[in-house]
Amino acid sequence: MFSKILNKLKSLLGKKSISKTSKPKKVLKTKKSTKTTKASKAIKPIKGKKQEVKLLIESFTSIPGVGAKSAKAFYEAGFKSTKDILSAKEEELLAVPGVGINLVKKLKDYKS
Repeated sequence: MFSKILNKLKSLLGKKSISKTSKPKKVLKTKKSTKTTKASKAIKPIKGKKQEVKLLIESFTSIPGVGAKSAKAFYEAGFKSTKDILSAKEEELLAVPGVGINLVKKLKDYKS
């Protein structure tokens, strides 16, 4: 009984010892299936989609006053073009998380 307690303490401290009563752990083998090839094919369009999103967010940063964080916030809020942002009402812009009154004023000045 004392040896079991000692082995528990050693394992908790990171000094594992091999005891006669412990069973070896089973190693699970993974099998390749056709699902992995289908998944790799599905990843390709997603990469294209990610690239499109990245380009769209970069285009948002071309607007004066819009940085990377606010551009991402505009995209997540549903804006799909710079024209959408510039033509939006002040209330719609303020509803976007991370967009404050100062940015809205800059956008309003940029529109004029």
